[in-house]
Amino acid sequence: MRMIERDRHIERVTDAFRVHPAVVILGPRQCGKTTLARLFSRGEGEVSFFDLESVVDRRKLSAPMRALERRRGLVVLDEIQRMPELYECLRVLLDRPDRHARFLLLGSASPRIVRGMSESLAGRIGFVDLSGFAFDETGAETMERLWERGAFPRSFLAPDMVASNNWREGFIRTFLERDIPQLGISIPAEALRRFWTMIAHYHGQVWNGAEFARSLGNNEGTARRYLDILSGAFVVRVLPPWFENLGKRQLKSPKVYIRDSGLLHSLLGLNDLEALSGHPKFGPSWEGFAIEQILSLANIRSAYYWATHGGAELDLMLTLNGRRYGFEFKTSDAPGSTRSMRIALRDLGLEHLYIIYPGRDAYAINGRISVIPLSHIEEVLASKMPNPTKSAPVPRFRSAIEDL
Repeated sequence: MRMIERDRHIERVTDAFRVHPAVVILGPRQCGKTTLARLFSRGEGEVSFFDLESVVDRRKLSAPMRALERRRGLVVLDEIQRMPELYECLRVLLDRPDRHARFLLLGSASPRIVRGMSESLAGRIGFVDLSGFAFDETGAETMERLWERGAFPRSFLAPDMVASNNWREGFIRTFLERDIPQLGISIPAEALRRFWTMIAHYHGQVWNGAEFARSLGNNEGTARRYLDILSGAFVVRVLPPWFENLGKRQLKSPKVYIRDSGLLHSLLGLNDLEALSGHPKFGPSWEGFAIEQILSLANIRSAYYWATHGGAELDLMLTLNGRRYGFEFKTSDAPGSTRSMRIALRDLGLEHLYIIYPGRDAYAINGRISVIPLSHIEEVLASKMPNPTKSAPVPRFRSAIEDL
């Protein structure tokens, strides 16, 4: 396996440390949090690393105040959700004026971590979200492979598709049988896998709690609890609806996606893109993959979809620098505009609507609708974001983007 540098995420950690004495990196298991922490620590002087899944390291922290108060430099606490009792200790240490250490925390279970830190470390800690690889890290030429295998480093970097598929199957099993119980959640692994697989078959569709409850033989509250668990563990994305007073009936239930395209394909039993190309989830798979890539590059939490009961819809809406932008995702070779897109442009007051497809050529349909390859989206986002920094990507397709 080759090492892939993650400069964009390192810069986000650096920026967070400029404001806070502690930073937490949140993301799913095996997405590269520990590797990122080690890459970041290369520029530090003294570094102390504690892996809280290690019995030895947990024993070192059995008296946490004594173990941490004399530390200097960077202190890394990996899998922080394993020892939530550290939050109170960290609050005391971070408030001391003579503090000589910065703390980098790594965690895999968002609700539990965020709740504990919001209560104990409010105003003292910055958050950095980490997903798997994005194409700006692996190279635009790897887009198809990234879509096929997913963004988890070990799946993407596996020597062949057999190894990649085997890794993903092992991840799913370990996640259900070990990781979920370690979070104190007592749900049979088979029941949660069945629910996760149901989500895969509904990938890209509007959440229908009643239908999921009937399939599970349970109530809607249980179905929603299962959804919250998988969403909180970063393996399912719940994309909220946007609605406002437009004089139209709008959908108010979220859409659900499997966040990693490789895991989606494994849950659907699809071993490669050839098998996917003939499957009903071919288009939704591209949609979910592209959404994750865009949100990773944009580093934005406020993302929505929009739909009306009359049939108009928009796959993704982002507000960048105070202006609304729409995104539609198509797998056709030469996509064009639709009536639904024109309605979304007018009713939502979009600055521009981009149709994202797997092709290579960018072209304008009209002054407010453009077709662009996903590989161009990095430059488009950089041009819309406020106060671009020195590290903002330099447009590699300047003439094509300027034409749009």
